[in-house]
Amino acid sequence: MVNRKPTLSFLASHGGSAAKAIIHAIKNHQLNANIGVVITNNENSAISQWCLENTIKIIHISALTHPNSDQEDKAIKDALSVAGTDYVILSGYMKHIKQQTLAKFSNKILNVHPALLPKHGGQGMYGDRVHQAVLNAKETISGASIHFINEVYDDGPVIAQQEVPVYPNDTVDTLRQRVQAIEPLLYIKSIAKILDTH
Repeated sequence: MVNRKPTLSFLASHGGSAAKAIIHAIKNHQLNANIGVVITNNENSAISQWCLENTIKIIHISALTHPNSDQEDKAIKDALSVAGTDYVILSGYMKHIKQQTLAKFSNKILNVHPALLPKHGGQGMYGDRVHQAVLNAKETISGASIHFINEVYDDGPVIAQQEVPVYPNDTVDTLRQRVQAIEPLLYIKSIAKILDTH
C-alpha cells in the first residue's frame, strides 16, 4: 500500500499570509502534503480572492451562512472532513474553534501566536493587542509560537518558538513587522516536523 500524503486544510479570516506561504511550500515540494480546502468566515477577505485566482478550493462559512453556532461548527467540521483533512492550519482565523471541530481534529489544529507562549496569550490576546502587551511589559525578547489548539485560548502544546529582539524604541508596527517576518518559515518548519512523524 502506498502511503497517502497528509492533507492540510486552512481556516483564515483576512489576508491569510501564513496559508499562502504554506500552500506555496506544498506546491514547491517543500512540504510533502496535499492541499485540502480553505475555509474563511469573511467572504470578502483577501485570502478568498487569492484562492479564487490560484484555483484553491475556498468555502465561506460564518454566522451569515449558519446563524446557529452549532450548525456553523458542524459545517466547518464536515467541510474539513469531506476534503480528507489530516491537519488544520489556522492563518489569522479570528473565531474560537468550537467543540465538534475540536473533537474531530484533536491535536491536529495548529496556530501561530505572535509572542512567546505562555506569555501574552489567552482570550482577547491577538494581533496588535499582543504586541502592545509585550511593549507594556517592557520585554526585551518577543517572537512567535506554533502550537496545537484546544478548548482554552493559547493553552495547547507548543511545537516550536523563535525569538526576536524588542528594542527600546519599538512601536507596535515595528515589532509586528519583525515578528511577522519570522512566522511563515517557522510555521513551515513546524509542519514539516509534524509531517515527518505522521
